[in-house]
Amino acid sequence: MKLFDAHCHLQDPRIFNMAPKLIQASLDSGVIHFTVNGVSEKDWHLVKQMSDQYPSIVPCFGVHPWFITEQTPSWFNTLKQYFDATPSAAVGEIGLDKGSKGREINFTDQVEVFRQQLELAKELKKPASVHCVRAFGELLEVMKSAGPFPAGVVLHSYLGSAEMVPELAKLGAYFSFSGFLMSMKPQKAKKMLEAVPSDRILLETDAPDALPKSDFDSLFLVEGDPSIPLALQNQRSNPTLDAGCDMSDTVKEAPELPKEMLNHPANIHNVLAYVASLLDMSKEELARLSYSNATRLFSYEGSKLLHEGFC
Repeated sequence: MKLFDAHCHLQDPRIFNMAPKLIQASLDSGVIHFTVNGVSEKDWHLVKQMSDQYPSIVPCFGVHPWFITEQTPSWFNTLKQYFDATPSAAVGEIGLDKGSKGREINFTDQVEVFRQQLELAKELKKPASVHCVRAFGELLEVMKSAGPFPAGVVLHSYLGSAEMVPELAKLGAYFSFSGFLMSMKPQKAKKMLEAVPSDRILLETDAPDALPKSDFDSLFLVEGDPSIPLALQNQRSNPTLDAGCDMSDTVKEAPELPKEMLNHPANIHNVLAYVASLLDMSKEELARLSYSNATRLFSYEGSKLLHEGFC
């Protein structure tokens, strides 16, 4: 069973030093590719470095709405230079945020920076990975005015309504699901998932965030995670995912885990199990479908996937 993590942040300072172990454990579990998204000028060099080191990493460069005030005056030129130097890169993470953190940042400025990067993605014929929190109306407005997007737009950790799916899909949107989906009421999540066209479903971890609300024993742990009591870490090793492994515990009621607990990219298996259960699909069928969708989306000109024959 092959899986494609359509959105994560392995360059995040909380896990960067552990990335080699995290990547190897995930590869061993069947994760073939990781789309690693930068969030600001400060980490683009790390994303590029990781991409140069690991054939499995699809690099993405972009300015996340939380960090638009931290950019230098020449940020956009620097961004374009990264794309010139890295033909295998896509655009991301970019977006709009009216949540508790996003409210601290001028929304007009967010829209301007988002539009610039979205238009660049269209010009480069590359997919863009988009963060959207409580701003789906504004997102749709920008996408309508700048779109459509034949190269695709990934709505990462999608938690929007089922009703918005058709209009967004018409503009080129793909819908990527992470552990955050488990915070939505199951009935609402099921309705939304069923509205998504089967050729637009992606799976992701958003690691080191979006820890699935799963049974503790089914989760891969990030070694040395300070949020987990040492006694609990020593109690068990990471799960072994073999042909006979039962991941059904991932959809059971899980105990409250530490809020700061880090997410391991191999926990995409838990996301797979949960989404498959809501769609009444087998894990194998959803894995094939989401992997096929991701490889198609990330097979743009210059992509590693085309160069290395993964498609």
